[in-house]
Amino acid sequence: MPQDSFHIRRSAAELDALLSGGKINRISQADKDEVTFIIYTGKTTVKLVLSTNASNARVCLSRTEKEPAPVAPNFCMLLRKHLLGAEILSVSQYAFERIVEIRMLCTSDFSRAERVLVCELMGKYSNLILTENGIIAGALKTASLEDNARRVLLPGAKYAYPVPQDKLSPFDAEGLKERIQSFLSTHTDGDGEEYARFLFDNVAGIALPTARELLRRIPRGTPVWEFVGGFCRNQPVEACLLTSDGTPGGEAKDFFAFPVKNGVPMPSLNAAEDEYYYRRETKRAFEDKKRRLEAAVRSLHKKQQKKLQDTLERLKECERMETLRVKGELLTANLYRLERGMKETELENWYDADGGTLRIALDARFTPAQNAQKYFKAYAKQKRTKEALAPRLRQEEEEMRYTDSVAASLSFAETQDDLKEIETELISLGLIKPPKERPGAKKKEVSAPFREYRFKGFRILSGRNNLQNDRLLKSCAPSDIWLHAQKYHSTHVVIATEGRQVSDDVLLFAAEVCAYYSDGKSGKVPVDWCERKFVRKPPKAKAGFVTYTDYKTLLVEPDKHEEALAETEEAADKK
Repeated sequence: MPQDSFHIRRSAAELDALLSGGKINRISQADKDEVTFIIYTGKTTVKLVLSTNASNARVCLSRTEKEPAPVAPNFCMLLRKHLLGAEILSVSQYAFERIVEIRMLCTSDFSRAERVLVCELMGKYSNLILTENGIIAGALKTASLEDNARRVLLPGAKYAYPVPQDKLSPFDAEGLKERIQSFLSTHTDGDGEEYARFLFDNVAGIALPTARELLRRIPRGTPVWEFVGGFCRNQPVEACLLTSDGTPGGEAKDFFAFPVKNGVPMPSLNAAEDEYYYRRETKRAFEDKKRRLEAAVRSLHKKQQKKLQDTLERLKECERMETLRVKGELLTANLYRLERGMKETELENWYDADGGTLRIALDARFTPAQNAQKYFKAYAKQKRTKEALAPRLRQEEEEMRYTDSVAASLSFAETQDDLKEIETELISLGLIKPPKERPGAKKKEVSAPFREYRFKGFRILSGRNNLQNDRLLKSCAPSDIWLHAQKYHSTHVVIATEGRQVSDDVLLFAAEVCAYYSDGKSGKVPVDWCERKFVRKPPKAKAGFVTYTDYKTLLVEPDKHEEALAETEEAADKK
């Protein structure tokens, strides 16, 4: 990722042109690593993200704003105290380092001061430090000598810039000439990958991709040491977003201030940077949430499996209850032949078709009649146990099927929208804790849209999870066509007929979508379909569970039919 001084210089220049003279209207902090400024530029309101995350450190404009923390952290409160209402004087890079300085004029009823927010974008050492007259007013990440830190970053201490790397400045032509000539004296390949790596290792502020671009653009016959400084200082911005396939919808791989292969041109470097980080963080947030939900479902499934196994073992023990009854009856019928103190007896078994005998253990402390009653009591106990366990078994099997349906919904999930109501479902089950809400904040209703397809004039809707499947069922008309994979967990799919006859190809299209969002993705999948009026949800049934009659079955190949989505998932996310 080229978040090097070369790119930071150009990004800071774009921010300076846009934000100079702007007013800071609001400051929020989403987490321990990221602060957001809402700035009115005089023409429009923009969001400026200042992130110190080790993987995503940046200062750039953003089209989105993360939900602020429920309680504002101390550093956020400090920034609000000193910077709210401040006028931005300039945004600049410090000495071709990975440092951006935002100079602000802060006025109040009683004071007027110029303050500088220093944004150090250095991987895991990234930080935000607010200074006034070179003195630290506060830092996002504090450090003292007691922490074995190289610099003191505490309020009241004098601010010192990070120690530069042991590399040459790109503007030091004499120093670069000496090192480059030394390198070329031992390397014949003066324009290859090894040369680019040499520049990356020896020239401050340029990443390896930037070094490659530098060598690609150098005019023939021009010494590198003479070209580097001008390239770093004056090279114009031709921003692009690198995607996996060179299309705007491809997976975002990187961003650059110059054209690259599979690069999609962008209007500005800030726009390319924002798009890259937006997609990257959206993907990471989706994967993190999905893993968390899957872990909760796996934990529940494990507990249910243990309970079910216990029930099955107890039911297996009840299989011998008829033997206990037979022993009791044989003892009762043969009381005259038995005496107290006997430890066992062998009696003719009238219930054996072959006329065999049955050996019966006796308790020597009891009379024969008491031994018979003991067997009858054991039989009655196991009979009651079996009667009590039968509905429990049905309930536990139903709960496991429901958990499997939630797990299936998670496996189908592809976007944040797919996870919203699954999370709500798991919160209602008590499997995960609800997210903390800011004091006084209005509760947001979660209402993710159905997947909607358009095919040959018909609207085809697909639920994303159990809650949506129920809502979809309630929203459709009795004459609409309802589809579900046979003997598989799947989403509910509905063809909105609006009183029209549904053709075979529309029915096949909907069945293929239903098969795709089912457990039976491999090979052909049987999909049942019927009119909505034949689908019924039993009272108190789990979310997503229905019964249906008067159905027919199609055997189809799963197909996502992404090209027919009425609105792409990406566009839905951006909304």
